[in-house]
Amino acid sequence: MAFISGVNMNFSRYMNDEYEKLFRRMNPPRVVIDNESCENATVIRVDSANKHGILLEVVQILTDLNLTITKAYISSDGGWFMDVFNVTDHDGKKVTDEAILEYIRKSLGPESCFMSSMRSVGVTQTMEHTAVELLGSDRPGLLSEVSAVLTNLKCNIVNAEVWTHNTRAAAVMHVTDEETGSAITDPQRLSLIKELLCNVLGGGNKIRGSSSVVTKEVNHTERRLHQMMFADRDYERVDEEEEDVDEKSRPKVTVVNWSDSDYSVVTIQCKDRAKLLFDIVFTLTDMQYVVFHASIDSKGPDAYQEYYIKHIDGSPVKSDAERQRVIQCLEAAIKRRVSEGLKLELCATDRVGLLSDVTRIIRENSLTVTRAEVTTKGGKAVNTFYVGGASGCPVESKTIESIRQAIGNTILKVKGKPEELKPAPQDSPTRFLFGGLFKSRSLANFGMVKSYS
Repeated sequence: MAFISGVNMNFSRYMNDEYEKLFRRMNPPRVVIDNESCENATVIRVDSANKHGILLEVVQILTDLNLTITKAYISSDGGWFMDVFNVTDHDGKKVTDEAILEYIRKSLGPESCFMSSMRSVGVTQTMEHTAVELLGSDRPGLLSEVSAVLTNLKCNIVNAEVWTHNTRAAAVMHVTDEETGSAITDPQRLSLIKELLCNVLGGGNKIRGSSSVVTKEVNHTERRLHQMMFADRDYERVDEEEEDVDEKSRPKVTVVNWSDSDYSVVTIQCKDRAKLLFDIVFTLTDMQYVVFHASIDSKGPDAYQEYYIKHIDGSPVKSDAERQRVIQCLEAAIKRRVSEGLKLELCATDRVGLLSDVTRIIRENSLTVTRAEVTTKGGKAVNTFYVGGASGCPVESKTIESIRQAIGNTILKVKGKPEELKPAPQDSPTRFLFGGLFKSRSLANFGMVKSYS
């Protein structure tokens, strides 16, 4: 009987999948892009057959194009999904690039195939690179130590993203072999990389664990970072004194149940920022909640968002403990990507050890990296660091001057503290990046370091 029951369940699941495919073929997604009806934004309307995760996929596509969603109206009750998004480009203007508009039509329209697979923990291997995923306790100099270990192992870091939140740090790094410029495939070498990086991650606070593992799946980096930190329970507050200090800056998240309906209503008020909608929608989706209706609006520096949700089993939030968990997880999702302090950007010709050298100088000047983004394209590396003083202290002007002197001929602009910085002295043509450390490499090979407000 158990065998027959299993067959029936598999058959039922198969028929549901086939019905969904048929429904989508009979009701293909429709995308309308309107640059006329709104004065200061491009309006994108998406109509499609509904399924769990489709909202996240649409938001992810728009976010990955570096588009800012200023307003949105979402409705996915029943079998149909209808969304309207007001978006702008990185300059805050309407989207007029026809290549981007055509990509949106193809990605969201009838030719699209929405994929909702979530990523597992590990190190990803492709023909181009090996992706190293790290999780551990945050501490000053951690990124410097990790990048130094990879450099010593003859690995070149071509892309990386590092997040820190609530004493925890997570990173996804794409590395290549120094000699071949391709992925690292030797099992013994991969095992050594994992072992040495675990040793580095375990060198800090050992109250909570650390990990460096391997997988063969390729997934979305920001999804993975959210998943890693969520699984690590970074949403649990560990310092009540710090919580009191941060009360004013904390996002305001409420969850209430409607007395006359089965919905739970989530409202969020916080400072607006790039990718905010993606972070919230991903967290709700990954926690197995379905967004049936939503309204998103950004006014000036602030964002207001309202979601009508149910658990995937059709129930609203059932208990106060569940309500508190939803609130904490959404607060964490918002704060993981918040970037406080100074933003430093290095534009340079890529080479092995570049990230290690830059982060060493940051560490030697007693600055901590709270978030980092490293990208390499066409042989050029763009490394962005969000840095602060040790133990949360303000960054002093003399520290920035010291970094300028160590790096060489640079242009550094700073938002906030230090408020006043002396102009950087003009270096002679023979000056080299990082002082005399690389006397065989001219400044022209490395570009410059900048900080943007």
